Amino acid sequence: MAQTRKMQDKKVLVTGSGTGIGKGIALEFAREGAAVVLHYSHSDKGAKEAVNEIRQHGGRAEAFKANFDKVEEVKDLAKRAIEYLGGLDVLVNNAGITVNLPFEHVSVEQFDLLYHVNVRAQFFLTQAVLATMERGGKGAVINLTSVHAFAGMTEHAIYAGTKGAIMAYTRELSLELIQKGIRVNGIAPGWIRNENQEKVMGESFNWEEAGKSLPAGFVGNPSDVAKLAVYLASEDSRYIIGQTIIIDGGQLAILPLTGDFRKSRTDYQFGQGYVPDLKR
Repeated sequence: MAQTRKMQDKKVLVTGSGTGIGKGIALEFAREGAAVVLHYSHSDKGAKEAVNEIRQHGGRAEAFKANFDKVEEVKDLAKRAIEYLGGLDVLVNNAGITVNLPFEHVSVEQFDLLYHVNVRAQFFLTQAVLATMERGGKGAVINLTSVHAFAGMTEHAIYAGTKGAIMAYTRELSLELIQKGIRVNGIAPGWIRNENQEKVMGESFNWEEAGKSLPAGFVGNPSDVAKLAVYLASEDSRYIIGQTIIIDGGQLAILPLTGDFRKSRTDYQFGQGYVPDLKR
């Protein structure tokens, strides 16, 4: 899996890395020489597949389960990851969930779930690993947010709020942690093709045709985000602090591609399987 080995001997924790962007990030750090702990919240299939792939190529990796709706499990994940790795140099806060619902149909339980998983877990996981990273003298925290923090899309009021919060606290946290030798930055992906997207959009969805609506001419994939994450964790980005980098194929550079905002989004439903009581 050898490439430039920018992360040689680094110790990395990537949350939400059983599928999609998180899995791609974990694999990329391993290719660059890092020992990696992957986190998953439900099925261990994807995370274990990534662990096996890393090990087959001579890397070091393990996967741990944690429910990010529970702070005590978040803190336990930090403890287990640090024990396995023998320290921590890089934390990638990728784990997050989404749902699309009309504003008036959102329940307190649904609201709390998204804020707990997307924001609270990130916050307290970073807090839990801080002392270890500080003892190392330097490190990097990378928080995954979204283009939803920059542009509106109907029926995403909860999700967009969580992503805006991540961007704001990333900026503030960077000022505090740089004093301890730790750089904090964010990544805001746009449309990235992954398992969840494919499940929601359906088998008949034409990804190649859809990509033509973006300036890039194609829909990005997890490896595009993964390479940016490695860059932000490396010394190549030593002068980048408190920034949220947009990676969206030019999506935000043009007028919105979200359809008619006046119409209900009845053609798809994010959140199935993990957000309770989805009713429209």
